[in-house]
Amino acid sequence: MNDFRTPSRWQKRVFLFVAITLVASIVFISISMALAPTEPDPDRPNHRVKGDYVLMLAQCILGVFALSLPSMLRRRVQLEIPSNMLILYAAFLYCAIYLGEVRSFYYNVAHWDTILHTFSGAMLGALGFSFITFLNRTDRVPMNLSPVFVATFAFCFAVTLGVVWEIYEFTADGILHTNMQKFGLEDGTPFLGRLALADTMKDLIVDTIGAAVMSVIGYVSLKYQKGWVEKLLLKRRHHHG
Repeated sequence: MNDFRTPSRWQKRVFLFVAITLVASIVFISISMALAPTEPDPDRPNHRVKGDYVLMLAQCILGVFALSLPSMLRRRVQLEIPSNMLILYAAFLYCAIYLGEVRSFYYNVAHWDTILHTFSGAMLGALGFSFITFLNRTDRVPMNLSPVFVATFAFCFAVTLGVVWEIYEFTADGILHTNMQKFGLEDGTPFLGRLALADTMKDLIVDTIGAAVMSVIGYVSLKYQKGWVEKLLLKRRHHHG
């Protein structure tokens, strides 16, 4: 019988696949960075220079850490995460880091970034419902709290984390001279005026939409006792004497 403490077969396979992909990408990017020129070649405008690989390498390293985070939380703070949520989490990392950055889907696939930010807004909204159970030291959403209050809290929690992520992207772009906020083209040509703000504002808007959808679903689940929220909650493992 599979429970929170026993990772499912699919979860193990998905995590292993994503981990191998990211580690292989780190090796490939490191080699490519060492061989790449420092300055752009006018005769090869689309040829990447060393600086172009900085963001990809940083994201892949961060992705490997993020992939190991659930198991670390399971061991250190006895936190259990539903298997389906873990699979979605790993798939999101794969789509955002490997496909998005390494394979340049952000530039080559229409609305790729928008889809991922909408999805992340919904996932963070689900995390908000778990967070309120942690604050109340319980494994279920406290029934003495109004469903409107809980849903509003989850919405605000998700939107706040979305804003924090944009601050991280802005900071990284300033320090590492990357283009996480997509204020320019892949070749480095900067956007001007309102167009330079478009990606960041679009990300915040779709984060908000994703969080709002999840909050409404959570509200309906709590209001009419559907049980949907409970299937998404992170829980602490209890030791039985």
